[in-house]
Amino acid sequence: MRAEIIAVGSELLLGQITNTNAKFMSSQLAVIGIDVYYQTVVGDNPARLEEVIQIAEGRADLLIFSGGLGPTKDDLTKETIARHIGVELESNNQALLSIQAYFERTGRPMTENNKKQALVLKGSTVLENRFGMAPGMALAVNNRTYMLLPGPPHEMEPMFRDEALPCLQSLSGSQEVIVSTVVKFFGIGEAELEYKVRDLLEAQTNPTIAPLASKDAVTLRITAKAQSAEAAHSLIEPVLSELHKQVGEYIYGTDEDTLSSKAASLLISAGLSISAAESLTAGLFTGLLAEEPGISASLRGGMTVYDVQAKTEQLGLDPKLIETYGTVSAQCAEGLAEKIREYFQTDIGIGLTGAAGPDTHDGKPAGTVWIGLAFKDRTKTYQLRLSGSRNTNRLRAANFALYYLIRELEWAKSQN
Repeated sequence: MRAEIIAVGSELLLGQITNTNAKFMSSQLAVIGIDVYYQTVVGDNPARLEEVIQIAEGRADLLIFSGGLGPTKDDLTKETIARHIGVELESNNQALLSIQAYFERTGRPMTENNKKQALVLKGSTVLENRFGMAPGMALAVNNRTYMLLPGPPHEMEPMFRDEALPCLQSLSGSQEVIVSTVVKFFGIGEAELEYKVRDLLEAQTNPTIAPLASKDAVTLRITAKAQSAEAAHSLIEPVLSELHKQVGEYIYGTDEDTLSSKAASLLISAGLSISAAESLTAGLFTGLLAEEPGISASLRGGMTVYDVQAKTEQLGLDPKLIETYGTVSAQCAEGLAEKIREYFQTDIGIGLTGAAGPDTHDGKPAGTVWIGLAFKDRTKTYQLRLSGSRNTNRLRAANFALYYLIRELEWAKSQN
C-alpha cells in the first residue's frame, strides 16, 4: 500500500505546534511495509482540505488523517471526508457512552457539541480512543482506505499502535517489513562523508542508503525491505561492515545513540571515573554527560575555570605555564586535564580551553579550541579550528570532547 499522511490544523501551519504525528506514523508504517511517499499539512478549511484529499487520491491508496475530530466548529475533518466520498455520519453508541462516562467521572457538565465527537463514517471500523474522547475510524471505499485519527499525540499514538496498525495489516495483506538502521558520524561533514562512500551510494538497491545531517551529527540511514525483520537485518549487516571499513573512524553510534549517551555507556561499562575542567565551555561538557541515566557511577565532578585566577588558584595550574604558552594552548588544555584528574582522583580528566569568539582571545583567533584528555598513563591533546557563532563554538567544543573521549574509550576497549 502507498500511504499519504494528512495533518489537519491551522495551528500546525502557524508554527504553534510541531507535527510530530507524521514522524511517528511514518516510522510505524515502515515496520509493516507500507510506503509513505507524501506528508501534507492543511489548515482547518473544508475547501482546502477537499482539494488536498483529491490530490492525495491520485497518488495513494491509503489516506491517513490526523486532527479535526474534536467538538468545535473548526473540527471539520470527518464532515469534509464524509461529504467527499458520499458517506453519512452516524453516532457510535460505544463512543458516546465513553464520552458521557468521562464527564460523569470528572464532574463536569457535558455540552451538546461534545456529542459531535461520537460521530463516525457509516460502515467504518471504529478505533477506540482510550486516552481521549473522539474515536478514530477506517473505511475502504473504491479500493482506497480513509483512516481518521485524533490530533493530540497522547491520544493518537496509542490508538495507532493498538488499533490502527492491526487494522492496516489486515487490509494490506503484505507480509513485507521495512527495517532501518541509522549510523551516526562525528568529525566529518555531510559532503565529505558522501564522497568517501560514493561507491556504496551508487550501488544501492536494497538496502537503500540516505545521508542526513543534523545540528550535532551526520547520519546515514540504511533501509531494507524483506519478508521478516531478521531477513532485513541480514541485508543491512554487509553495508554496516563496509561502512566501518571505509569510514569507521568517524562512526560513534547507531539509531538512538547520542554522543553523550555513547560516552556514558562506555564509561559505565568500563567502570571508569571522569572529571572535567572547563574554560570556554563553562560546564557544557559536564552538563551533557550529566543528562545520561546512571552517569553518577562515573562522573565525579567538574570545575569551571573561566579566568586565569581560577585556573591557577582554584585548580592549581602553574602560572608559569600560562605565562609561557597562554591560556589557549595545548599545554593549558593538558594541564587542565591532568590537574582536574588529580583533584577529583578520577581515571580520566578532561580540559577544555579556547577562544569562543566573536573576538580573539589571548592572541588566538575566534574558534581556536584545545581539548586535553588525561589518563593514568598518558595525556593527549586535540586542536579544533571552529567557525561558528560564539555559542555554537562552545557547544561543538563540548561535543568534540565527547567524541574524542568515545574514540579513546573504544580504543582502550579493543586492547583488552
